[in-house]
Amino acid sequence: MPDPASGRACERTLLAFDFGLKKIGVAIGNTLTAQARPLCILRPATRDQRFAQIGPLLAQWQPDAVVVGLPLTLDGDEQPASLQSRRFARQIEGRYHVPVLLVDERGSSLEAQHILGSNAPDDAVAAAVILQRYLDSLP
Repeated sequence: MPDPASGRACERTLLAFDFGLKKIGVAIGNTLTAQARPLCILRPATRDQRFAQIGPLLAQWQPDAVVVGLPLTLDGDEQPASLQSRRFARQIEGRYHVPVLLVDERGSSLEAQHILGSNAPDDAVAAAVILQRYLDSLP
């Protein structure tokens, strides 16, 4: 979105989540550099713990929008995990009043493993891959 005064694109900070019931990868990026980087992996045991960990991240980084990975089948169809990610996205939007964008996350974990070159925990790197896909799709 351009700045009305200068006509140049406004810098927007984005926080991304690779949602899972046991682990949530988190990444940060912005539209000025068009770069995403892994931030952390959350390991909440309950829904309340999930949002107790997410709230401070949103307060610290104050993103203009949040990106949530949407797991689809290889054919691009919805699956049970898609519904869980959509619910997670709605909860973030409702609780924190921040716009949430869903981005196809197919292959993000494989790409993260390729980047890491090992079987290290890849959730935050996968979140960065998802966010980078979004940033790369911007004009």
